[in-house]
This record gives sequence, structure tokens and C-alpha cells, in this order.
Amino acid sequence: MSLERGTQGRELFALLGERWNYAILREVFYGVRRFGALQRALGIAPSILTTRLAALAELGLVEKIQYRPDKPWFEYHLSESARAIVPAWMVLAQWAEAHLPDGDRTARAIRHTTCGGVTHPVLTCDVCGEPMDARDVAPAAGD
Repeated sequence: MSLERGTQGRELFALLGERWNYAILREVFYGVRRFGALQRALGIAPSILTTRLAALAELGLVEKIQYRPDKPWFEYHLSESARAIVPAWMVLAQWAEAHLPDGDRTARAIRHTTCGGVTHPVLTCDVCGEPMDARDVAPAAGD
């Protein structure tokens, strides 16, 4: 079962809002890819990590890649589907750090690989290129 375009928004938010899924995907994005390293980074019980990784793989958000030919040891990598949502996660993490009293203090710096600069995500209009926030947008009824 992988995420299809027709997945309802509430189902996607329920999936990403599940207690461990976001944290696991965040760590995999930042390069923590092996089971033991994920377990240590998250402080998660092995049984829960096993269950969550299997569910994320079944949903097509992580790819399980065997890295030892002689043993069933795997690394986990973000799928194309999961990488597509990374910009939204970065914006949410930035917002949490700035606005929640106990915000996500685990957000890490991001480097733009094209220019090499450490950056912060900014939502921009794809028509004019201007930065946007809630004051700059409105629903486009009927379009």
C-alpha cells in the first residue's frame, strides 16, 4: 500500500501525526539510516521502531535497502514520495521552534546544496517569486 494522489488529507495528517512517524522520517532525512542508530537517536523501543519502519515502508515513505549481503541488515532511505514533503516539514519545524513554548528544538540547520548556504525555508509564489505568508494569500474559489 503506497500513498496515492487520491489519499484524503485527513488520512495523510493522521499518518504524519502518528507519534513516531515524523520523528523517524526526520532522522532518516538527516542521515540516520540504520536500525540501531535510529533507536539510539529516538530513544524508541525496538518493537515500536520495527513496527513503524515496516508501516512506513509499506506506505512507500521509506525504502529498505540491504547493506550487508551476508546478513539481513538494512538501511532506510526516504522515498521520492517522502522527499516531496520535506519542504513542508522544514517549514513546520521552523514554525514550532519560533512559536511553541516547547517547540521542536531538534530542528537542524539545512544547507542548500546548489549554493552551499545554510538556509531557512520560505514559501514563495510560483508565479511572481515573492515570499508569502498567511496575510498574502486567499482561497481561489472556482479556479
